[in-house]
Amino acid sequence: MSSTYTAVIKQDADWWIGWIEEVPGVNCQESSREKLLKSLRETLAEAIELNRADALEAVGSGFEELSIAV
Repeated sequence: MSSTYTAVIKQDADWWIGWIEEVPGVNCQESSREKLLKSLRETLAEAIELNRADALEAVGSGFEELSIAV
C-alpha cells in the first residue's frame, strides 16, 4: 500500500532542511535537495515501520487490522 505525505523543504544557507507535515518527528537536514528528499523518504519509512511495530506489540493478540482512508 502506498501513501502520500507532504514534505515541507527549504534551503537555509548551505543546507536543505525539511519536515513531513503529517508525521511529527520526521525531519532531516542534508547538503542537497536530492539528498534531503531521499533522507526524508527513508526516515518516514522507518518511522512508519517503528510505529507499526509499537502498535502491534501494544495490542497483543486477537486483533483485527483494517484500512482507513481519510
